[in-house]
Amino acid sequence: MIAPFRYEPKPARVLFGAGWLADVAAAVSELGGTRALVLSTRGQNKLAEQVASHLGALAVGQFNGATMHTPVAVTEEALAHVAAMKADCLVAVGGGSTIGLGKAIALRTDLPQIAIPTTYAGSEMTDILGETKDGAKTTQRTPKVLPETVIYDVDLTLRLPAVVSATSGMNAIAHGVEALYAADTNPVIALMAEDGIRRLASALPVIMTNLGNSEARAQAMLGGFLCGTCLGSAAMALHHKICHVLGGMFNLPHAETHTVMLPHTAAYNAEAAPAAMAAVARALGVNNAITGLAALKLKLVGPMSLASLGMPEEGIEPAARAAVANPYPNPRALGLEPIRAMIARAFHGTA
Repeated sequence: MIAPFRYEPKPARVLFGAGWLADVAAAVSELGGTRALVLSTRGQNKLAEQVASHLGALAVGQFNGATMHTPVAVTEEALAHVAAMKADCLVAVGGGSTIGLGKAIALRTDLPQIAIPTTYAGSEMTDILGETKDGAKTTQRTPKVLPETVIYDVDLTLRLPAVVSATSGMNAIAHGVEALYAADTNPVIALMAEDGIRRLASALPVIMTNLGNSEARAQAMLGGFLCGTCLGSAAMALHHKICHVLGGMFNLPHAETHTVMLPHTAAYNAEAAPAAMAAVARALGVNNAITGLAALKLKLVGPMSLASLGMPEEGIEPAARAAVANPYPNPRALGLEPIRAMIARAFHGTA
């Protein structure tokens, strides 16, 4: 018997495939934009220049200061740039840092957005914005931050470094895992989550050995799109709460933190979410979801412990206390002692 459910897909236009970047000017025009500001990190300013070249006369400038965890101070700097350029449209190209900045600007201005992701993290498909200020990260959901158009151009990922491919891919898998046991999950989300995990888990090891494998890149990008859609359509739980706490408290890199934490948070919830863990195991092609996630992480390039990301050991206790404060809905109740022990295992890289 299928339980009653509610499913509200988020309104967004998605363009998927190799070569779509060349159509970015048409995408801006479809949104009524005439003065597009291109957003990126400093490390991706050349890619931003390429986007601006495709935009031609529609581009009024670039802001290359996007920063991890979307600091409010950076957003305020970008807003001044938006005003000076009289921009009427935002084009964010890059990973979660840049797409997060576009969302933060849209929250405050209602400007339409085009997101061009170059990693697999999936933020572009969500109405979620996380911002940091004074060492704390806050998260909110609002339709105002959802990009109107998303361009998935597989060609932009062919030179994505192995470590970024791996960690952003594990970040996306985390979205799928949590969507499977979310309080508001449903059969549609479950289908997307399981298929997204399967595509990513199959493609990422191939990418580690051949960064330019276009078929594996396409499969990973489609997996990221599917898992990102899940993130935008279902409530997240313990895993995302802890990653937000750790990121905001210790300025740890976002995708890398997800990569380290995923097997640990899945293990915490495993007994309370057997159907979800069975779906994860099917997607991974293994008998046990937890050992399967840990084994997948070992096949990839990336961090194995929170210590390797720069978290101080004395941070375990305050992180645990923050994680159980104002908790997200979660299959298993959050207890301070088991959460502290879990973070300690993740800190040391213990299985």
